[in-house]
Amino acid sequence: MADSITVTDDDGREVHLEQPAERIVSLAPHITEVLFAVGAGDRIVGATQYSDYPPEAEAIPRIGGYSRIDLERVLERDPDLVIAWKSGNSASQVERLRELGLPVYESEPRSFEGVASSMRRMATLAGTHDQGEAAAEDFLGRMDALRATYGDRDPIRVFYQVWEQPLMTVNDDHLIAEAIAVCGGVNVFGDLDRLVPRIGREAVLDADPEVIIGGGMGEDRPDWVVAWGQWEDMTAVQRDNLFFIPPSLLQRHTGRIAEGTALMCEELERARARRPAP
Repeated sequence: MADSITVTDDDGREVHLEQPAERIVSLAPHITEVLFAVGAGDRIVGATQYSDYPPEAEAIPRIGGYSRIDLERVLERDPDLVIAWKSGNSASQVERLRELGLPVYESEPRSFEGVASSMRRMATLAGTHDQGEAAAEDFLGRMDALRATYGDRDPIRVFYQVWEQPLMTVNDDHLIAEAIAVCGGVNVFGDLDRLVPRIGREAVLDADPEVIIGGGMGEDRPDWVVAWGQWEDMTAVQRDNLFFIPPSLLQRHTGRIAEGTALMCEELERARARRPAP
């Protein structure tokens, strides 16, 4: 058919549709957000919990949480495409959806280019190519502008906290580490093997970062970052370089990472200004 579509997903699998998808089930909040960004929000017929951006997403029927999908609810939505989160969804459940005959595209961007590519490919699957291309180019342009402004600033050592219990951070293969680098920062745990490693509090104290950035439990809960204030010998604490950035702006693989990165760059500039005079 003239309208048939074939796209390779982030797992290297080819996803084939006879025509653009009209009924899409999204299995993660970042996927829902990207679909809206590329003009396909009105095609989402099912989404997971916490799919809360843009506000229109709140009205989409829920099919469980991203870590545990209600397969019956997915089937009830009668999708012609399911978009899954490779590292977040249950691999066995995703495979079961394939066994039931549903086309499944797996999303797992690991870089800014990967985010832009996801926008383009999801738009292709939904038949909204032009909107996807525009969203991708806008995102990459904003990131390039931040890199040009901040990338060559004096390096500054950063600890980014992803989670509290267990204490978790990111290595240099993570999207957040790319944001740190764009701002001229150096990820103090960048050399660790795991993408999202678990660490001990002593490891942070030993690393003695100049800046601590955290996302916290919600959009306006900086509890985790504030708690580091008790460690008064740390450089980040002594210089008041404990910064909170809403997690949806850095921890979702969407175009809003540009907003989160801009906030990070501003905070790192504040930290540079607080360095003692030579």
